[in-house]
Amino acid sequence: MSSREAVVLGCSAGGLSALQRVLPGLDRRLAVPLVLCCHTGSSDVSLLVELLARSCPLPVTEAQERAPADPGVVHVAPSGYHLLVEADHRFSLSIDPRVTYARPSIDVLFETAAEAWRERLVAVLMTGANSDGANGVAAVRRAGGYAVVQDPATAEADVMPQAALELAGADACLPLDAIAARINELCLP
Repeated sequence: MSSREAVVLGCSAGGLSALQRVLPGLDRRLAVPLVLCCHTGSSDVSLLVELLARSCPLPVTEAQERAPADPGVVHVAPSGYHLLVEADHRFSLSIDPRVTYARPSIDVLFETAAEAWRERLVAVLMTGANSDGANGVAAVRRAGGYAVVQDPATAEADVMPQAALELAGADACLPLDAIAARINELCLP
């Protein structure tokens, strides 16, 4: 039995292509919720959900207010809202001010997920052109969770993973194509 109970993922610039390489490698037997925050610049994430669902072996859905973080499902943060994980592992949405110019903010998701799941959380931060996610990775590591940061040399935009490594370090710094295998290894029973 894995001691990991949830995975949070964050990305920005270059995120769609990164996700289209990572998500197909996930094992369909994963029985943990995966919660994703991707800066899209769009007012609607339904196209992102649809594109990711085509190649992901797990169901992909938009996260909803007060809905539970269901295991074996990829939950995508809706556009225009911060996605938070509550202590009961349900989602809440917030229109609080942008964090690092972003709403949804990776930091907000990672920080609230770290409070909810503590050492049972895996956080994955990938490509992006700002520092959103760095504070979130730090919060996950402080809570005893496991942080994977994409090797900046393999990122389409290296600012985000580099900022996280400089601020918080990582339990694993991996090329994009090794991330899914690490998630499977950490989260399968």
